[in-house]
Amino acid sequence: MPANLPSRRVILVTTTPGIEGRPIKDYLGLVSGEIILGANVFRDMFAGLRDFFGGRAASYERVLEDARARAVQEMQAKCDERGGNAVVGVDLDYEVVGQKGSMLMVTVTGTAVRI
Repeated sequence: MPANLPSRRVILVTTTPGIEGRPIKDYLGLVSGEIILGANVFRDMFAGLRDFFGGRAASYERVLEDARARAVQEMQAKCDERGGNAVVGVDLDYEVVGQKGSMLMVTVTGTAVRI
C-alpha cells in the first residue's frame, strides 16, 4: 500500500455498472480520487533515450502504476467514509497538465454503493 494512506476495509472496485450476484442496496453518490505528479527531468531524459533506442520505459510504468493505485485508494477511502463497500462504474483518466505539460494527473471516478 502506498504511504500516507490509512488502511481501511476492502472496497470492491469495478468498471461495470454492478457486481454480478451482489445486488446494490444503496447508491451513495459520486466518489473520486485525484493524483497530480510532477515530471522528473532526469527520468524524462532517460525515458526519451529508451524510446529512441526501443524498449519499455520502466520508470514511467512504475510512476503510472503508483499514481493509479493511490488514486484508486483515495476513491475507496471516500467510499468507505460514506458507508459503502463497493464502487461501480469506475472511469480512469490520465491527463497532462501544468505549464508546458510538466505534470501528470490521474483521476478515477465512480459511484459508491452498498452491496
